[in-house]
Amino acid sequence: MVRPTRVLSLYEGFFAGGARILHSDVVSGLHAGGDQHHSVLAIASRTHREATVQRVEDDPRYHRLVGAGVRVSTLGRLGDGDSAGPDSFTDQQLRVAAEVVNSADLILSLKEQPLGILLALRSRGMMPAIPVAACLHRSDPRHSGAALGWLTDAAATGLLTATVSCAEATDRAYAHAGVTAESRYVIANGIDTDRFRAAGRADRQATRRGLGIPPNAPVIAYAARFDAMKDPGLFLRALAVHSRRHPGAHYVLCGAGMSWENAAFRALAAERGVPRTAHIHALGIRQDMPSIYQIADVVALTSAFGEASPLCLIEGAACGATPVTTNVGDAAAQVEGIGVVTPRDAETIAEVWQFVLRNRGAFRRRALAARPRLGRERMLTEYRAVTHDLLRREEVAA
Repeated sequence: MVRPTRVLSLYEGFFAGGARILHSDVVSGLHAGGDQHHSVLAIASRTHREATVQRVEDDPRYHRLVGAGVRVSTLGRLGDGDSAGPDSFTDQQLRVAAEVVNSADLILSLKEQPLGILLALRSRGMMPAIPVAACLHRSDPRHSGAALGWLTDAAATGLLTATVSCAEATDRAYAHAGVTAESRYVIANGIDTDRFRAAGRADRQATRRGLGIPPNAPVIAYAARFDAMKDPGLFLRALAVHSRRHPGAHYVLCGAGMSWENAAFRALAAERGVPRTAHIHALGIRQDMPSIYQIADVVALTSAFGEASPLCLIEGAACGATPVTTNVGDAAAQVEGIGVVTPRDAETIAEVWQFVLRNRGAFRRRALAARPRLGRERMLTEYRAVTHDLLRREEVAA
């Protein structure tokens, strides 16, 4: 009997974010197939981001992986925004990492940040000769800091076998930045459409009541962490414009740091002229995003840079909301036929929101009709094919 292929994924840590959601979905989906046995090593056991401290054991991605039978271990570090460089690991951390790495046939690195541990192992002669693929989820590698250097070093010296990008924009950007991996793949994001789906009227009304939103009030959802990449200032300025013109609208904000408890968020809302009368539901991190999207008419994205293939746009669309986004990464291709791309102008964004609200029935039908192309099965099939291809190439080379 042939044993399953052992695949190890490296995580910088567990914290709220689309890349972690996506990769954890891939890992659990491939693990469930039976022909691959997946495990995860996280560099950090808790992470300080967007005015929150997020612990591995509290993270829903962690619980989903463990529930699916995926072994998750950590090096116990604190993630504080600075990636773990090759010289930062203790002897004990390297021994733990080496044990896990030497039990794998293939390594997938979630973004470039975890590659520091592999470079450290190689410098100590502790890195086995197995394929390593970096799964990339940005369209602006220059914002990766020192980690971009680790990625280019790993590619140039043969430690990195391949890159797997979630968007064409990502693949082009990393190639332009000098990442010269032997193989390059692009696999567009997909989502679990059994989870992200339209809800019945009773469920939608129950969610609205829970949030204090009237039954027929227009709802604009914003799912993004409080980070310059997402440009929450532009969203809040558009909200200020829209709420003054259409005072009956409600705005549901979700994501790390998107809460009135965050002093920086409060200050930014005041700076961007958000009126006190605006109906804002700043909920912070939520684990029930399908229910939020299900009551939304619009799912908004105002990112300035860095986006590749934003999950919130297709998650919202699968639930019946209309994506309205700035032109970042592959967002325009994602929403073609089901949403609207706007310039980075608050007045225009507010006008587009209202245009969608006036035509919400037609836009909702388009979004729901697109569900078959948004699903995860195609994505899982392509990831499985990539892992097989990398292992086959390794066998041929040997």
